[in-house]
Amino acid sequence: MHSPHDPYVRVRGAREHNLRGVDVDIPRDVLAVFTGVSGSGKSSLAFGTIYAEAQRRYFESVAPYARRLIHQVGAPKVGEISGLPPAVSLQQRRSAPTSRSSVGTVTALSNSLRMLFSRAGRYPTGAERLDSDAFSPNTAAGACPECHGLGRVHETTEELLVPDPSLSVREGAVAAWPGAWQGKNLRDILGALGYDVDRPWRELPAEQREWILFTDEQPVVTVHPVRDADRIQRPYQGTYTSARRYVLKTFSDTKSATLRAKAERFLTSRPCPVCGGSRLRPEALAVTFDGRTIAELAALPLGELAALPAGDSQTARVLMEDLRSRIAPVVELGLGYLSVDRPTPTLSAGELQRLRLATQLRSGLFGVVYVLDEPSAGLHPADTEALLTVLDRLKAAGNSVFVVEHHLDVVRGADWLVDVGPGAGEHGGRVLYSGPPAELASVEDSATAAFLFDEAPGPAREVRRPRGRLKVGPVTRHNLRGVTAEFPVGVFTAVTGVSGSGKSTLIGALTQEVEGVDRLVRVDQKPIGRTPRSNLATYTGLFDVVRKVFAGTDEARAHGYGAGRFSFNVAGGRCETCQGEGFVSVELLFLPSTYAPCQDCGGARYNPETLEVTYRGRDIAEVLDLTVEAAAEFFADIPAAARSLGALLDVGLGYLRLGQPATELSGGEAQRIKLANELQRGRRGHTLYLLDEPTTGLHPADVEVLMDRLHGLVDAGHTVVVVEHDMTVVAGADWVIDLGPGGGDRGGRIVAAGPPQRVARAADSATAPYLARVMS
Repeated sequence: MHSPHDPYVRVRGAREHNLRGVDVDIPRDVLAVFTGVSGSGKSSLAFGTIYAEAQRRYFESVAPYARRLIHQVGAPKVGEISGLPPAVSLQQRRSAPTSRSSVGTVTALSNSLRMLFSRAGRYPTGAERLDSDAFSPNTAAGACPECHGLGRVHETTEELLVPDPSLSVREGAVAAWPGAWQGKNLRDILGALGYDVDRPWRELPAEQREWILFTDEQPVVTVHPVRDADRIQRPYQGTYTSARRYVLKTFSDTKSATLRAKAERFLTSRPCPVCGGSRLRPEALAVTFDGRTIAELAALPLGELAALPAGDSQTARVLMEDLRSRIAPVVELGLGYLSVDRPTPTLSAGELQRLRLATQLRSGLFGVVYVLDEPSAGLHPADTEALLTVLDRLKAAGNSVFVVEHHLDVVRGADWLVDVGPGAGEHGGRVLYSGPPAELASVEDSATAAFLFDEAPGPAREVRRPRGRLKVGPVTRHNLRGVTAEFPVGVFTAVTGVSGSGKSTLIGALTQEVEGVDRLVRVDQKPIGRTPRSNLATYTGLFDVVRKVFAGTDEARAHGYGAGRFSFNVAGGRCETCQGEGFVSVELLFLPSTYAPCQDCGGARYNPETLEVTYRGRDIAEVLDLTVEAAAEFFADIPAAARSLGALLDVGLGYLRLGQPATELSGGEAQRIKLANELQRGRRGHTLYLLDEPTTGLHPADVEVLMDRLHGLVDAGHTVVVVEHDMTVVAGADWVIDLGPGGGDRGGRIVAAGPPQRVARAADSATAPYLARVMS
């Protein structure tokens, strides 16, 4: 039994994911960094075990009724954890994006700003003082009644709704209506209402066209459908919906991204004519502070907002001081270029995590263990130094800071290292070392040690000569003001600059329309699927090959099973109890919902008859459970499968299981799967590859593997453009475009462009000193 004042968090028998009964002791009140190659098990230890257990214990102390209202993670697979303080987790996962969520709502800056206007604003003579809610576009008291606080109104036109007026209604003239039976239903209703649905649209009278497309009426009529001769035809009551009403309702209400995107094609969006895009009622916009409205102050970069004069009254001084104290940690973390009204969906995962970190910094908590997921993601080396200062301040306030991290500067700044490995997936899951960073040098199996203590620059690569230039611009978007750029063809280009300098905006201007672009492939970090039914095998097309292999066996032929029999997404071969999920959710009311393997298929996802069919001694469920590495051996003689698996191995994803759900993959893994999917295709002429921070979430050992593949694409005659903060990657590029010098309004221009050696000497570049350090 450990004493209650044991200064260590002691983990015994951790078995989450690939951890193999791990025992580890980590001191409290330190900055402890968890390292290891991608997929080694470090997140399973930090988040899946330590944080999950801290959260479970906290929920044990909450009233059972309240527990039902909180999303709870299940109990981790661990023998025992002692010495564990309460924990706060800051992960890279973003919540569902909403246009009402902003920098101000995440950091509570909106509350402070609204209070400032409510209590210390300058009101028009005779105007009634407003409550702080009246300054929020997210409340009924404050939202502009015309646009409901969204700042934009959506409209549509006849030209958008009916792109081809030579068609009749029956032939589908109203393109905005749904397809299949629902669209036929609306056409039948129009016919029943007496409209000529067989006449070309342009020949219909103007008032009829107006009513069909724009009416708000919803008449109900009896429809006598004309169906195929062999089908029973019953009359039914149908309700008419105009094309505009259908499009606006779909756009605002649907949960389907596909349907929403389709509806958006038929809409035009413009700033609300009543509030001018400010989202607020006129009464709120009549109040000013320092001569400006709340909408104007919310649009200022935070650095400028903090510099406002406090005013004369004591109230204004107190409220302005509160606002400045909230802004200070955000600016310190390199996010001073953001504004209060910047929508959350436009932020990168790294920016969002650092905003939450800034909020925690001000909370004044102590005695807590903060568990952070790669806080340096998306950070320029200049901002990483500020991050280390902030982590030290959290520690100095009496907290433990546990960080999963790959950035070597953060690793070097740690008091304690926990190195997990030695490899990924089934080759990892062991703690190789737990102790002060300096002693990791003696651990032979550690992939981290090889990079942490090797300061020698990599071998100099000969700079390739471009075959031409892709000219972009002038680009005026976000903070770019008329910027023109040239991207060399047939070489590797790195776009650099501090966070918010305009890098992603600039490469966003590289489109298929740019002269000289034959084929463009954008490889981003968005998920490859949003449900557990989407996985590595389905996304890459490998599952189609595997299903055909099983359908081709003698056993499958004897039973008359086709390839569809071996899909867990459709009825037939799947287990119907769990609908092919492999597990069932058990609702335990005030305890966390727990997922138990399906009692009928035991988690296999298929019914017993399907599992009787085997290929080389394995059934379809066992094949889906293979890692990419094991599957590459298993399917070595099947070219279509070997090509897919070889591409996944090439980008360092050998540790993933074929059936691993898309929801379990990190952004970096999703990006590499997309890249592998692209690599396995046959070469089709010159391709321009665009990657936004491809090394995010990658251990330096994995970065080397990925860079080999990207340079291989260039050697094969293609062009690669990456947005990147990793200076070792930038040093190995042929051409560098550096934006800056700062973020937000202080950035947005090209500071330097040329080979890495030239950019490393640029005078006003924030990147130059860090690039020079790597190249010297």
